[in-house]
Amino acid sequence: MTTSTGRRHLLRLAALATTATLALGAHAEQPWPEAKPITWIVGFVPGGTVDVLTRAFAKAVSDQIGQTIVIDNVPGASGALALKQAARAKPDGYTLVTVPGPVLFGQQQPEVGRELQAVGLLSQGPIVLVGGASLAPTDLGALIAAMKKNPQQWDYASSGIGTGQHLAGELFNQLAGTQMLHVPYKGGGQAVVDVVGGQVKLGMLGVTPVLSQIKAGQLRAYAVTTPYRIPSLPNVPTMSEAGLKGYEATQYFAVAGAKGLPEPVVARLNAAIAKAAESPQVQAALEAGGQLPGRMSPAEAQKFVQDSLRKFGDVATKAHIVLN
Repeated sequence: MTTSTGRRHLLRLAALATTATLALGAHAEQPWPEAKPITWIVGFVPGGTVDVLTRAFAKAVSDQIGQTIVIDNVPGASGALALKQAARAKPDGYTLVTVPGPVLFGQQQPEVGRELQAVGLLSQGPIVLVGGASLAPTDLGALIAAMKKNPQQWDYASSGIGTGQHLAGELFNQLAGTQMLHVPYKGGGQAVVDVVGGQVKLGMLGVTPVLSQIKAGQLRAYAVTTPYRIPSLPNVPTMSEAGLKGYEATQYFAVAGAKGLPEPVVARLNAAIAKAAESPQVQAALEAGGQLPGRMSPAEAQKFVQDSLRKFGDVATKAHIVLN
């Protein structure tokens, strides 16, 4: 190869390299979310409340931002596997995870405010204290009196150790001065059956699995755990209204990504989630789960989740709960 030929060859290679670099740079600089589909992780199997709610929001958000959102179900360890996968992802706005809560774990797992960054709150809603319709107490005051008279005769069902329902029951014990025994289940379905059948006297359960039994007169609803009533159970008082002042336990579903998400991406996603709550499919999913739209800024959502975990961590400590 002559010197001039070699020089021309090197110039061609340099030109090709420059073109490739510019092309890669242009791709990398594509404004979010145009570069690739968004993956939204759910830590539970399809069909449950968290999955149905996430899919409804994802569809409405996708329609707004003009980008495909793929739901990735990663069940296991009460949602911890999904949290780990999201925390390991690149903080670029292309990986999100739904964070249900409050849920406490026996070992440290990725957490909003630490390895994860809140984008917003999808929804929040109550747990319902229910009992078999044949129970003698007709309201919360009479129930608490009966529980104090015979403290060893009362138990309550929840969907598992460390869940919001379990923690709501222990908070009740602490504020009411009762000694309900916790009976954990792997889900709400069998728990409802056993409360209706009298195998367990009470249940601290989500709205969805108990609503039809309440309306059919098979279960008596004593109170909801939020500081507000809900449209699907308008005649059921809050704990505070029923006489247990200072009580509040809210179930929620937050959405988060790996720590370090770009602020413009977080802001756009948060606005899209707020707008999505107005869509018919999201409203139907919220109503089915007894949930209300979250409507919080990213900072408000992050503080809400952190405050909830701190509060119920204290509840668990005082109750000497051994977490799985």
